[in-house]
Amino acid sequence: MDGFTTKKFYPLRPVQRWLVDTHFNKAKSTMMNIGGLFKLSHAIDMNRLSIAINNVLHAYDIFRCRFVFHPETSDLCQIFDGEITPVKVEHISDEEFAERINKLREPYRIINKPLWRIYLFQTPTAKYMFGDFYHAVMDGVAASFLLWREIDMAYRGRKRNLPKPSYAAYVEEEASIPPEALAEGHAYWKKMLAHFDKSKHLPPVKVSGVAAWTQGTFDYELKNIFNEFFRSTHVNENNFFLGATMLTLAKITGTGEAVMSRVNNGRTNSHERRMMGLMLEQLPCAWNFANDMPVAEFLDKLEGQIHIGTKYRKSLDIVYNEGLEDDSVSFIFQKNIYTNFVFCDTPVEIVYLPPNEISAVENALDVEINIEDTGKYSLYLDYDASRYSEAEMKNFAETLDTVVKAMQNLSRRTSDILR
Repeated sequence: MDGFTTKKFYPLRPVQRWLVDTHFNKAKSTMMNIGGLFKLSHAIDMNRLSIAINNVLHAYDIFRCRFVFHPETSDLCQIFDGEITPVKVEHISDEEFAERINKLREPYRIINKPLWRIYLFQTPTAKYMFGDFYHAVMDGVAASFLLWREIDMAYRGRKRNLPKPSYAAYVEEEASIPPEALAEGHAYWKKMLAHFDKSKHLPPVKVSGVAAWTQGTFDYELKNIFNEFFRSTHVNENNFFLGATMLTLAKITGTGEAVMSRVNNGRTNSHERRMMGLMLEQLPCAWNFANDMPVAEFLDKLEGQIHIGTKYRKSLDIVYNEGLEDDSVSFIFQKNIYTNFVFCDTPVEIVYLPPNEISAVENALDVEINIEDTGKYSLYLDYDASRYSEAEMKNFAETLDTVVKAMQNLSRRTSDILR
């Protein structure tokens, strides 16, 4: 018997396939194989914590997920019956701990292997938790919120009466959607992206002589906006910065158009919010600013487009499978996750988190906006340095800052901002 006889094979979801293909074929990416390191309070009972973690790992089938090659078709697929190695507390010296952490930062194998790692360390001076998750099975919401919440509840001895949702069942349900049910969404995305042109909808290439994708990063603090603005308006914070990025892109390219994508965690209802697994999506957005209007109207209509896109998110397979927006600019807005937090009424210090710029996909440009505890906003640009120089990214950041300032006058017309 070859070991596959009793296994059930599931296809990779389109977004999983996209991330895996990007990882292997394009980007210099670790796909979150670089873990987060957390320094725990001395008050935490490490043995009790290990029991809580193991209870959670056994409760959700995503932690049994393995990527394997199908024995008959050789297609990369996934199974959900892998073994779970119990998490134990390792008592080691501070010197041994430093060596272990350096070793754990090395990428690990993902074929027919666990797609996550969690370690608990206790040294003479501190207690630590280390964890990482392959991005194609766990997104940031699942890893940083859902998992942590479940461990917290298990540590406290609290139990949920709700049945644990199955990610495998979700994969199977999605794969069985009939083509006719997806056709309307397929037509919507194809129409939106039919005219996507890298020469028009990406900033112009300003670098020569660099043949391959090379990572570049640029940090910038937005000077012209504070979160008080959103307290006095009905404007959605996320959509405001998405709109600002689209206006900036249209201005930088000189086309008066923007085609890009918005990173969305994909958890749009209570059932999905309880799921442990990958729900991240990139929803394409497109706008032609030839239709002049006030900023307020633009943002309202952009929000309407986002709602339609969310409605058709099950049809995004055509975007991923046919590469309709490969290399497009992507946008993500997130609360500052680099602050410390509380676990079981005790403080947790974030020592290290996996950097976003090497955790996901190889776009020509990723625009990330974070809100800080101070109410200020920081801009992080992760870009292909074989296309753009740092000077060009500085210009993009400064232009975005100018656009953001202008947009706070909601009656200002988009044509004025693009001048």
